[in-house]
Amino acid sequence: MARIAYDDTDAEAFAATRHLSDDGLTAWRDAVTRHLAPRPGLRLLDLGAGTGSWARRFTTWFPGLEVVAVEPSAAMRARCVVRPVLAGDAAHLPLDDASVDSAWLSTVIHHVPDLAAAARELRRVVRPGGPVLIRSAFAGRHEAITLFRFFPEAVRVLDTYPSVAEVEAAFADAGFAAASVVPVPQVTAASLWEAAGMLRREAHTPLQLITDDEYAAGVVRLREAARVDAGPMTDALDLLVAR
Repeated sequence: MARIAYDDTDAEAFAATRHLSDDGLTAWRDAVTRHLAPRPGLRLLDLGAGTGSWARRFTTWFPGLEVVAVEPSAAMRARCVVRPVLAGDAAHLPLDDASVDSAWLSTVIHHVPDLAAAARELRRVVRPGGPVLIRSAFAGRHEAITLFRFFPEAVRVLDTYPSVAEVEAAFADAGFAAASVVPVPQVTAASLWEAAGMLRREAHTPLQLITDDEYAAGVVRLREAARVDAGPMTDALDLLVAR
């Protein structure tokens, strides 16, 4: 079972708050371009496509690229801004063998209950040599993510996520060559004040899995900091690439 079974409330919160601006994602566009080498006709699997923000962004950034969106949650599929979006999960992809050139997984890997099965399934559908790009927070790597400054109890949730080493090992066992990982910066919000105003607990797995009291205390810390810190909220998530 996935860590969170997204229902309508979760999906609505995600759609309302988790879409970043193109200006805030400049470094992600550059990183994806380096590893993906996008071209017209390239077929990219967006696994765990959610509400479709990345699928739409890729087709805007890279004209002629074809995105195949796959999402296990019916609530997310109902709100997806791209069509079609296929029902499926990491261990059961509704795709033929060697039918995509690459795969993209954004903040998905911690929801995968069987890393080994997912890696084997991705090895089946991604053509040899094609990269699998995994954007994620990983266990033990919270320092560059602002959320954990104000909700330190959520670090214990993050530390139940797969580690970089665990993901690399699963993909190596499935036949992928050595993986690389690099942190990629992003502007998550124009300010802490904006971040506090937009915060929805349902949109963040680590916040859903701490106690109500811990969440309430974190909201107070965030709002107090927002009164004096006017700068942008800049984070860095990791990009793990396996080929």
